[in-house]
Amino acid sequence: MEPVVVGVNHRSAPVELREQMALAGDGLRAALNGALHELPGDEVVILSTCNRLELYLAGPDPHRLPGPAVRFLAHRSGLDLATLQAVVYSRQGPGAVRHLLRVAAGLDSQILGESQILGQVREALEIAQATGTAGKILLGLFQAAIHTGKRARHETAIGRSATSVSHVAVELALAQLSETDPRVLLVGAGEMVHLALKALRHREIRRIGCVNRTLARAQAMMAPVDGRAFPWSRLAEALAWADVVISGTRAPHPVIDVGDVASVLPERHGRPLVFVDMAVPRDVDPALDGLDGVVRLDIDDLRATLDANLARRRAAVPAVEAIVAEEEARFIAWLQSQAVTPLIRSLRQQIREMADQELALALRRLPQLSPEERAVVEKLVHRLVNKFLHRPTVQLREAAAVEQGPQIAQAAARLFGLDPQATPPANGPVHLREEG
Repeated sequence: MEPVVVGVNHRSAPVELREQMALAGDGLRAALNGALHELPGDEVVILSTCNRLELYLAGPDPHRLPGPAVRFLAHRSGLDLATLQAVVYSRQGPGAVRHLLRVAAGLDSQILGESQILGQVREALEIAQATGTAGKILLGLFQAAIHTGKRARHETAIGRSATSVSHVAVELALAQLSETDPRVLLVGAGEMVHLALKALRHREIRRIGCVNRTLARAQAMMAPVDGRAFPWSRLAEALAWADVVISGTRAPHPVIDVGDVASVLPERHGRPLVFVDMAVPRDVDPALDGLDGVVRLDIDDLRATLDANLARRRAAVPAVEAIVAEEEARFIAWLQSQAVTPLIRSLRQQIREMADQELALALRRLPQLSPEERAVVEKLVHRLVNKFLHRPTVQLREAAAVEQGPQIAQAAARLFGLDPQATPPANGPVHLREEG
C-alpha cells in the first residue's frame, strides 16, 4: 500500500477557504470516521491547522484515492467541487512521504522552521489512533515525520532564532537588561501584544503588567498570569513600575510621548527603562531618545533582527533537506519490505505446522518421556524452526526493500510452494510513484 495525501495549504488556498475547511474536535473525529467508511482506503489521518487541511490515506489501490478524497472534502466543507479542485493538491508514494516529512521539518510552513507544526503532526496521529483510523502504514509514516522534525530542529538551526515580531520584541527587550527578574509592561491588548505575552511566559517572566484604554481587556489578559492591570489614567504609575515596556496598539499616533516618560524618571532613581515599539504607526515618541537611561527600539530595529534570524534559518534549509531525503529513503525501504509480510507470515505458519506434525509423531513413539523431557524436545524443535526461518525472513525483507516488493513476494511464494493468493497480487503497487 502507498500513502496518498490530498489537501490545501497557505500557498494553494486563501484563508477564507481554509477557514471553511478547518476541522477540530468532534468534527475532526467525524470526518476521520466518514473518510474511513466512504473512501476506498483502509487508513486515514487528517492534519488540520490554520495553514493547511490535509487528508492522508493508505489503501491497496492508491490510484483510486485522490478523486473520491477531493469530492469527500468538498462535501464535508460545503465547497463547490470546482472551487476546491482549483486549489487542492494530491501526492502519492514518495511524493506524499516527502511532503509530510518536509511539513514536520518546518520547510513547508508559512514561517520557515516554525515549531508548532511538529506538535500538530503528533496530535493528528494521536487523534487518528484514538479514533481507530490509523493503521500500520500511516502510523509508520507519521512516526517517521515526527522523527524527521525532531532531527531537523536538533541537528540544524531551522527552528532557532525568533521570526515573529512579538517574539523578537521580547528577545531584544530582555537582552537590554541586566535585571534577572524584570517587570514587563505591555501596552495594548491586541494580537501582537497577546503573542508577546505568550513569549514572555515561555521565557518564564513572572512580573508582567498591562495598560490599556479598556481596563477590562487588560484585566482579562493579565488574569491567567496573575499580572497587574492598569487603566490608562494610571500610565505614569505603570511606567514608574516597569523595567521594560512593549507596545503594540493600533493608534494612529504615539500614545507614549516624551513628557509621559520624563515626568516619571525622578521616581525611578536611575533605573534604566527599555521601550520596544512593535506598532506602525509608532506608539512611542522618538523624542525619548534624548532622555538619560531610556532605550527605544522600534519596528526597524525589530526588522533588522528578523531578517538576520530568517537568513540563519534559510541557511539551514540544505541540511534539513538532506535529513528529509535520508528519512524518506529509510521509510520507503520499510514500506517496500511490507509487501513480503503476508508471505513471511504464510511461510512461518506452514513450517510450524509441519514441525508440529513431526513433533507429535515423534512424541507418540517416545511414550516413556517425562513431562520435563517432552518440554525439552518441544523447545528444541521450536528453536530450530525459528533459527531456520530467521535468515530467509531477513533476506526477503532486505530484497523487498531495494527491489519491487510484490514481485519478490510472488517469486518467493513460488519458490516455497505457497499459495500465491497469500501474497499481494502481481498488479498491486509495483513501485512507488508521485502524483500531483
